[in-house]
Amino acid sequence: MKKVLRGAKRRLSAGKIALRILTVFLVTVMLVLLTLLAAIFLLEKGPSTAARDMFVSTVRETSAVGFLANFFLTDAEIAAIENTPVEDVYVPTDTTLINIESPAERAADPSGHWTLSDLGLTDEDDDGIILDKVAGEGYSGFMLIVRNPARVIMGSVVESFGHRGYTVAELVAHFDAVAGMNAGGFQDPNGQGNGSLPNSTLVFDGTLYYDSWGNGTGFAGFDDKHILHVGQYSRQDIIDNNIQYGAAFGPVLVANGVAKDDSFFNEAVNPRTAIGQRADGAVLMLAIDGRQVTSLGARYSDLVKVMLRYGAVNACNMDGGSSSMMWYQGGYVNNTSSVVGIRPIPSSWLVLKEEAVSNG
Repeated sequence: MKKVLRGAKRRLSAGKIALRILTVFLVTVMLVLLTLLAAIFLLEKGPSTAARDMFVSTVRETSAVGFLANFFLTDAEIAAIENTPVEDVYVPTDTTLINIESPAERAADPSGHWTLSDLGLTDEDDDGIILDKVAGEGYSGFMLIVRNPARVIMGSVVESFGHRGYTVAELVAHFDAVAGMNAGGFQDPNGQGNGSLPNSTLVFDGTLYYDSWGNGTGFAGFDDKHILHVGQYSRQDIIDNNIQYGAAFGPVLVANGVAKDDSFFNEAVNPRTAIGQRADGAVLMLAIDGRQVTSLGARYSDLVKVMLRYGAVNACNMDGGSSSMMWYQGGYVNNTSSVVGIRPIPSSWLVLKEEAVSNG
């Protein structure tokens, strides 16, 4: 009888231990949630309007956690914070500002290596591509510079729209390219989209898709002369300018050599992707990491500064966040901010092999 009682006591002790562990776990979760709510309250209702605006703009740019902005702010208050001006007037890209090297000029390079003297960069492996590390206050990433703009196309598997998306690596492989990065946005309800359906204008091989859904705050596209156009382009504008490859997202960062005013940008800090073009025709592909200890992310105004530093005449922001990825020389050069791994997308900017380009 005593042995049975001792066994019951042992079982009761084990039950108590399990209950205590569960209690500690639940209390810890509650404390974490209360701490999080307190932090959000301090950001949204605290004395710093700059911190509030940055927090609201940053989370509102995401699909998964945008709801955090609504905890202690009304829809009207959020709308007031997000009320940045949008330039919706069509301003033609001045194509005379871009002077693309001819194949003969590229072949006759006397240095033996392609060199960008203004940047102090040299294409050591002679593949017509330079990868450069980018760093600024609170962010880091990579700039890919492609000498021949004819190599840059839109990578999309249009027959898969609405069915499945592809990672940047998969799109690079599908088009037998050597480099790539994400381009336009896509429908992503609650952060659960499969990356298959563009949510704004996309141009692939001269054909427009989803243009009835608009251009967001900016469109970027290459014409048949491989010149990058940026701005608010309507369907007819795209047709009139012979745009062959393009995607909408925005905002425009630099247009016709002039940087956009900071009043057009919010203060959100996130992973970023952008595309631009230099006066010599070289294409600038930028990917900034974010939501990481070593790189919190960049503002749009940061992208403007980076693009100008690399000589951009025209540049436009593309989809960012957890979609911001760049592939080069067999692997991703930057780090994903997604907790579920590399995300599938419907569109990408790809760099073809030099020998695959016949008209550049």
